[in-house]
Amino acid sequence: MKKLGLLTFAAVVLMAANVRAAAVYVRDIKVEGLERVEPETVMSYIDIQRNKTVSQDRLDEALKQLYATGLFTDVVFNFKSDGLLTIKVVENPIINKRVFDGNNKVDDSILESEVQLAPRAIYSRSKVQEDVQRILEVYKRSGRYAAVVEPKIIKRDQNRVDLVYEINEGPIATINKVNFVGNRHYSDDDLQEEIMSKESRWYRIFSSAENYDPEKTNYDKEMLRRFYLKRGYADFRVVSAIAELSPDKKSFVLTFVLDEGKRYKVSDIEIVSEIAEVDVAPMYEEVLFEKGDWYNAELADKTVTALTEELGKKGFAFVAVIPVLEKDTQTGEIKIKFEIKEGDRIFVNRINISGNTRTRDEVIRREFRIEEGDAFNASKLKASRRNVENLNYFSKVDIQTDPQDENKADVNVNVEEKSTGYFNVGVGYSTVNGALIRAGVTENNFQGRGQQLGLDVAVSQRTSEYQASFTEPYFMGRRLAAGVDVFRTDTDYQDEGSYDEETTGGRLRLGWNYTDDFSQYLRYTLKKDKISNVDRDASYYIKEEAGSYTGSVIGQTVVYDKRDSAINPKEGYYLSFGNDVAGLGGDEKYLKFDGKAYKYYTLADYYTFKFFVNAGYIVGYNGKDVRLSNRYYLGGSTLRGFETAGIGARDKFTKDALGGNWMVYSGAEMTFPIGLDELGIKGRTFVDMGMLGKPDNIDERYVDYSSSPRVAAGFGFQWPSPMAQIDMDMGFPIVKEKYDETEVFRLNFGTRL
Repeated sequence: MKKLGLLTFAAVVLMAANVRAAAVYVRDIKVEGLERVEPETVMSYIDIQRNKTVSQDRLDEALKQLYATGLFTDVVFNFKSDGLLTIKVVENPIINKRVFDGNNKVDDSILESEVQLAPRAIYSRSKVQEDVQRILEVYKRSGRYAAVVEPKIIKRDQNRVDLVYEINEGPIATINKVNFVGNRHYSDDDLQEEIMSKESRWYRIFSSAENYDPEKTNYDKEMLRRFYLKRGYADFRVVSAIAELSPDKKSFVLTFVLDEGKRYKVSDIEIVSEIAEVDVAPMYEEVLFEKGDWYNAELADKTVTALTEELGKKGFAFVAVIPVLEKDTQTGEIKIKFEIKEGDRIFVNRINISGNTRTRDEVIRREFRIEEGDAFNASKLKASRRNVENLNYFSKVDIQTDPQDENKADVNVNVEEKSTGYFNVGVGYSTVNGALIRAGVTENNFQGRGQQLGLDVAVSQRTSEYQASFTEPYFMGRRLAAGVDVFRTDTDYQDEGSYDEETTGGRLRLGWNYTDDFSQYLRYTLKKDKISNVDRDASYYIKEEAGSYTGSVIGQTVVYDKRDSAINPKEGYYLSFGNDVAGLGGDEKYLKFDGKAYKYYTLADYYTFKFFVNAGYIVGYNGKDVRLSNRYYLGGSTLRGFETAGIGARDKFTKDALGGNWMVYSGAEMTFPIGLDELGIKGRTFVDMGMLGKPDNIDERYVDYSSSPRVAAGFGFQWPSPMAQIDMDMGFPIVKEKYDETEVFRLNFGTRL
């Protein structure tokens, strides 16, 4: 019975196959339901001819082809016994008008460039759904993952429809939490500072850093890699970066899984060359690190650039310097070998720049260390990319090479611009200045020219500051940063000196870099100082200076900055020396010299030590004394534990501070985590020491004065808030004079080096 059943089933299948494969004779073809489409158009798609035999499979294929055209909502084949094939169709309507409704955050023009369907196009449900997905992708790119798009049609006459995309944009999906897994040597707070993606906080209402962006996450992975490679972790890698969208599609949890690997110290440095004419001995002077240093990938890259440039100067244009790392995972030592090899003889054909809708091409081109027609150099190209990224105008910088022929290649640069303007407003309180209101606007890429424009206003109970500044980073087409400042300051010195001071003026600046670390700045300042509202019981020396004085000052500063970060330094040092000459016109005649030295050292990756020395000396000439407004004062933020102008020469009877003609301020400070890494708040302890010299022409019978050192120690907290650096310190004088004015608690709203 089972065999009989199987045979019967096989027979039925065979008969069905034969019926399906059977050919039919098509005598004639008739198309019904057409309004706009010509019958010839239908015939061209089905590829079935009259008075011909056609298989059932071919008829099925023709039906599918008509549906695939998107011209018809419905297609039916009717085949009569007399050989007449009737094709009944219902045409898709024509789109009369296409409208986007509810898109307040995304412009119509952006959506129009994404969707396929347009007025006078044929309506198709499948294409509408595809366009819905395209619109949703646009909103995802702008961070709105909760956006909803509902297409609706309004029927018109003549088989036309209006197509309306009703859009509920929803909120921007912010980053609720950033997690780091596997970071044993650096805290979450340290790593959070290195990446662009920030956790959502109330004070970031004017920032896009808390908005989730996949491109930004990819850039964060690169920033983390650079951070660790600069600090000796040559095996570091980002295992994964996962963004989990909340069920309501309003926020993300971003998790970076890290593998820090071992930290390496440089055990040996070697330079070898396959080019016989190259003498490697003098090449060691270009190496930017030494044996015993922690491995630093950034310095290794800079060394490659320096070696390549030096070889280029010696006439070796087509060379490749390749750093080879030999790691010993047992000892944590790494040997770095720089191999000099013959490079391919390739020249740069064109540098093509795209994506910069606002920033001008020249702003990007001038950061390139390679030009059209130059010999192709990978290290210079890499340095060019770093320079463009350091402009901080772009969220993404992608550079690719495109070979054109056997010895030429195009360099294609694609950038993605980001906001370069900042508006800040803040309200604070200082124990010195009282209630404080600050507002400012800064544009770092003014009109897409790379220029910097800033306006700042700060008003407190005892000071008012107004400043406008403009900087052209490439003055006259050269690597010269030229700028101008206009300022006015009104200060109440009634507590310290029984007078008020007004300063109004302007400044011209010019700066340039000799190397990435070594720079020099020139400045010319023209200002007018006015001392007024002098108390009748004020010191004789202050009454003498009442009135207005004009200062015409030219100065310069040389800076050597080897810190690992100018914002949050943990390693390295900073040196500067400046001098000013007053007397090119005006009433002031003096010479002034200032020097600064800072050293940073981090222990166990968390405890950062800062050692510093500031010194200055000012002296009048041509019979002119140094006036009050130009003297040095110590105390407050420059010598914690003492009031502003709390040490130095002081009138015995009025207790007014008279300043000094020289000063030394030094100390040591240690910052450390206190469990508030999320807010960026750190604790610190400090020891400050200061000395202040006496001013000219004072009678020591009426003035208390001693140049002996004053010392204070204490502890405090620092918070790099969104508005400004906030410092709170408790200082306790250890060495002082009886006439010095001290203070224990100090709250400072501002920035410090």
